[in-house]
Amino acid sequence: MTADATNTHPLVITRVGREGDGVADGPGGPIFIGDALPGEAYVANTDGSYTRTGSPSQSRAAPPCRHFGTCGGCVAQHMGADVYVAWKEDLIRGAFRTQGFDVTLAPMLMVPQHSRRRAAMSAFVTPAAVRLGFHGRRSHTLVDVAECPVLDSAIVAALPVLREIIRHVAGKSERGDAEFRVEIAALDGGLDVRIEGAGKQPTASAIANTGALARGTVARLTVEGLVVFSEREPTLGTLGGEIVPPPGAFFQAANAAEQRMASLVLVGVGKAKAVADLFCGVGTFTLPLATRARVLAVDNDKPALEALAKASRKARGLKPIEAKWRNLMGEPLSPMELAGIDAVALDPPRAGAKAQCEMLAKSKVGTIVMVSCNPATLARDCRILVDAGFAMGPVHGIDQFLWSPHVEAVVTLTRGR
Repeated sequence: MTADATNTHPLVITRVGREGDGVADGPGGPIFIGDALPGEAYVANTDGSYTRTGSPSQSRAAPPCRHFGTCGGCVAQHMGADVYVAWKEDLIRGAFRTQGFDVTLAPMLMVPQHSRRRAAMSAFVTPAAVRLGFHGRRSHTLVDVAECPVLDSAIVAALPVLREIIRHVAGKSERGDAEFRVEIAALDGGLDVRIEGAGKQPTASAIANTGALARGTVARLTVEGLVVFSEREPTLGTLGGEIVPPPGAFFQAANAAEQRMASLVLVGVGKAKAVADLFCGVGTFTLPLATRARVLAVDNDKPALEALAKASRKARGLKPIEAKWRNLMGEPLSPMELAGIDAVALDPPRAGAKAQCEMLAKSKVGTIVMVSCNPATLARDCRILVDAGFAMGPVHGIDQFLWSPHVEAVVTLTRGR
């Protein structure tokens, strides 16, 4: 519907949409208005924008970041706690509702500000400056970040140094349209930084310059797949031991979230003596599980599995761990391969684990703990298991993606007897 068609109709926001927009029921259907909150009224302008009329919602909060509204990283800094939590919970409830579930939600874990320990940023290099930040909301424009209440403070403090490092990595490639991808992780040993986009490995002089800049700020620096500086090992601490993840490895965005997930996984598998950790990555669930059960750890990321194997050799008091390379999306473990496995932990990518859940439904596995960053595919996969006779417990929401339209969820399913 165009703005002209709604100009004479006051639009009252009744709910918050999936992407964080306020939703009003217009004459022709739902109308989405950015940064609007339930209870607020708007009128449409002829240019397609909207103007609020009357008082703002009492649930409206002052955004803590100067970049809110332009940076595309956050969509919900204007929400008060009541609206925000209800919105996040409804993202989970709505996804399960589409699969016919009326789920019970456990209290959601809300991570604090400055708790996100990894970020994927973009950088553009010009003769005048290095811009480093996130793409704008609904645009390809890069917002040069000066602050971020989401990221670990160590990452924010390092941004000026990282800009200088990127300048040396770029060398003479100073085209404004050359985009660099910069992955930064704040780990126990310090910052782990990976830079891609130069198209070639840096020269010896660039390596020397970046190493001098990185010293004291960055623990490990990788450029175009080459570790050019390593002052100390960046590590991930778990209940079962320490992991040195390979550059660019996946792990949970917030440490508090990962600890909560690991705890839920351990509680979920209970006293199982043989557990499969599928889509195990570097093993942030595998090592804690191995403190009480033998574990089959499966993933298609060979460097991650190598890091897990190295960590398990260093750890003490663990049950046996078998690390296995397998593309579970295309070749899930069969019921025969799952024979003897009492419980399974699953933490698939956003696409979910449909094929693997279909195999689990046919297996004799008694307990499955599902961890997911996408409630929609989680609900779909739970439908497969429930239809096969599993009972679903409460869904635990974990808000480790602060102020974004994403939420993590964990649920345990047990086979009916």
